[in-house]
Amino acid sequence: MECRTGCAACCIAISISSPIPGMEDGKPAGVRCVQLTEDNRCSIFGQPDRPAVCSGLQASADMCGSTDQEAFDILAWLEQETNPRILE
Repeated sequence: MECRTGCAACCIAISISSPIPGMEDGKPAGVRCVQLTEDNRCSIFGQPDRPAVCSGLQASADMCGSTDQEAFDILAWLEQETNPRILE
């Protein structure tokens, strides 16, 4: 499966604890990554300063669902289930 162009759910819904250019402390869940362009494309895609967690994400039906909103819902749920800071 390939990413849906313009979805960006994984760039917004999940937290990223490693540094991102322009977000040196990473980003919390639900916050838009500063590297997203207006059309929701990653401006550092394929570049060495892209965080490993981002490069390691692979689109799948289980993670992305069949719509952008479904992807946001799934990823928000996964974030809540796996990130103890969200549960505090």
